[in-house]
Amino acid sequence: MKPQHNQVSVRQDPRRPFVLDIRPLGRRPGSMWEGEITIPVTESFGLDLIRVPAGAELDVDIRLESVLDGVLVTATVVAPVQGECARCLEEVTGTVEVDVQELWSYPEQADRHVRTAGTEQDQDEEIIRLDGDLLDLEQVVRDVVTLELDPSPLCREDCSGLCNECGERLDDAGPDHRHDAPDPRWAGLDALRSVSENDA
Repeated sequence: MKPQHNQVSVRQDPRRPFVLDIRPLGRRPGSMWEGEITIPVTESFGLDLIRVPAGAELDVDIRLESVLDGVLVTATVVAPVQGECARCLEEVTGTVEVDVQELWSYPEQADRHVRTAGTEQDQDEEIIRLDGDLLDLEQVVRDVVTLELDPSPLCREDCSGLCNECGERLDDAGPDHRHDAPDPRWAGLDALRSVSENDA
């Protein structure tokens, strides 16, 4: 049985914002291109409480290097994020900065790797294929940015959350905020007192 690899090979649209044209590199190992690019986000991505919103822009400091097997991408991505505080649901905004380093393989090199790989580690390795002269950053960038997001973001570290009784934000309500709820253990006695008062 041939080893199975996770291969990513999707026909790319050169007009999409995450897709780069690598023709200037050629297939000359050692050739390199560096620059800063801005990528618009057309569809939000992230976690339930925090995400990169649609309409945001990613600032990417990127280096493309032609190597024997494909194109090595090294980049730093700065992404604006927004969401809701996990304690009080107030809006949370900020930025995350992540580093990316991935190899996009030439199709023939990826095929050769699949044929010759034999170890279990090799079988689990993800092979990202170039589509001709096009390189799509989207899935890799989305994955590394999402992994960097805090699943329980806070508007501030000492956020007091919401009142269990009325739902008001405790930081806005102040230290004197409280509810005089009757002790349920005395509910029966209170009912008898109410009956006695009505009889009287």
